[in-house]
Amino acid sequence: MDLLITFAIILVGVFLFVKDYFSIDTTSILIMAMFIVAGILSPEEGFSGFNHPATITLGCIFVVSGGVFSSGILDGLSFKIIKLAKIHYSIALVVCCCISGLFSAFINDTAVVALLLPIALTVCRETNIRPSMLLMPISFAALFGGTCTLIGTSTNILVSSYAKKYGVEEFGMFEFSGAALCLLAIGFAYIFIFGPLLLPKNRGENNEFTKKAETYITELYVEDHCEDINSYLGKSQLVQDYNVNVLSILRNDVLKHNFGLDTRILKGDILKIIAPPETLSRLLDMKGYSIKGSNRMKVAEEKFKSFNLYEVIIPYGSSLSGVSLKEINFRKQYNSSVIAIRHRGQNKYDKLSHIALKEGDMLLILGQEEDVNNLESSKTIVRLSEYVKKQTNYKKAIPAVLIGIAVVLAASLNITSILISAMIGALLMVLTGILKPMEAYKAVEWKVIFMMAGVLSMGTALEKVGGASLIANYIMETLGQYNAQITLSLIYLVTFICTNLISSKATAALMAPIVISLSEAMQISNRPFLVAVMFACSLTFMTPMSYPTNTMVYAPGNYKFNDFLKMGTPLNLLIWIAASFIIPYFFPFNLN
Repeated sequence: MDLLITFAIILVGVFLFVKDYFSIDTTSILIMAMFIVAGILSPEEGFSGFNHPATITLGCIFVVSGGVFSSGILDGLSFKIIKLAKIHYSIALVVCCCISGLFSAFINDTAVVALLLPIALTVCRETNIRPSMLLMPISFAALFGGTCTLIGTSTNILVSSYAKKYGVEEFGMFEFSGAALCLLAIGFAYIFIFGPLLLPKNRGENNEFTKKAETYITELYVEDHCEDINSYLGKSQLVQDYNVNVLSILRNDVLKHNFGLDTRILKGDILKIIAPPETLSRLLDMKGYSIKGSNRMKVAEEKFKSFNLYEVIIPYGSSLSGVSLKEINFRKQYNSSVIAIRHRGQNKYDKLSHIALKEGDMLLILGQEEDVNNLESSKTIVRLSEYVKKQTNYKKAIPAVLIGIAVVLAASLNITSILISAMIGALLMVLTGILKPMEAYKAVEWKVIFMMAGVLSMGTALEKVGGASLIANYIMETLGQYNAQITLSLIYLVTFICTNLISSKATAALMAPIVISLSEAMQISNRPFLVAVMFACSLTFMTPMSYPTNTMVYAPGNYKFNDFLKMGTPLNLLIWIAASFIIPYFFPFNLN
């Protein structure tokens, strides 16, 4: 009975992951709660994911990476990258992919792509390169780089921790680097040769997104005989009948940007609004309001100059993900207005307050420099409209880099485990003053931590009720006539297909105990199967939702879903075939 309940909960979890009803971390915790309520796992077993070595290691790695980023050392390379990339598209492609791959081997790949996005868009704006020709390769390169080391992705850490949990020796820092570098070379060759042919050449002009929104913005003067005078903004004709989004109010020469639907409209107010063209044409005939063009408007325009338009993107783990602008009262909370959203490839300019925001959505924000900087520093948004180089603080940069190198060397030389070295590294980042305690807390991507803790319960439950052994025996009986290499190839295929449907961490948590049981049943080494799961979970290129970095470049590159299928599917198939031969070469099946 427990076995059936376990499979039922996992199926519900997979359904929720695919349908995306909730955020990934919420779904993961929900699965964990169902296992506990159903009695499959005790509360201690269910919540053990939070003190699992993989979760703790990942949290510490986030702090170490945060220390390196906060020092500004990586920003010091930015203008050299821009200078090189501006020479020619091919050079831009090679430079951006190599930097993305290199950094992602040691630093969280989503953070690397977030750093490179504004740099790449700066190159595109100053050359004739379309963002669609550059951003997808940067994401793919980050995925390849992440497979090269143990700390390159959270999936690697998760699978290695599973190995240790089941009595298997955990992986070394560079143990699978040889195989990963071979796949990286094949992947980069594909990107450099076929990227210019397969990537969309006629899309990705983000300035069109801004220019179109600008045409929808105007100012209204509230005249003496306006019927909306003394009405609440939310109950005014302007909002109720014309569905206008008021961005700011100029009242008695004082600019009000922090207001809500309960703010009253007064005589003489000048309202900065955004509305589609058909609404603006109707407003021309509306009594009580005059459209921009009067002498009063010249005064208003001077006041409004302190506000600028900024293109930003919602990064992975942002607090904006999963909520609407109305729910969080964005204008009051952040003293800025969202005037356009690029949501799942579609541009939205009206009825914005009710749209549920998602990671990877691109926003056009009207606000002041200081407020947008505060949003960016809190990791709520990543600015795309312009690249602003951060000042490198060498007093922090040098020790931060040295600590990062020491963490890697201590683990790779077997001086201590990656868990211990990462913990010491995170502690040193705080003790040396590179990060303040609150900055260290903010450096951790808690969404990933909760997701990791939640999905670990699936593997624990599957192993506890004997589900992993049952599936392994079924695979053994079904594939018994095939040799180990074909079995590995099929495992890789199933894993990367699942990863394109559900979270890579969830797939890894499900597959790791299964392949360990399968290798025991086949009496061969589990190493090649575990490496196959690692690579298949990370190297996913077929959809924009298959990995956070793909999601991040979706809107800025103005891609369509089919662009990922066209560019990513052949690459996924190529890497699958290559991995089927490369992994057994570096990790033989024999137990010696």
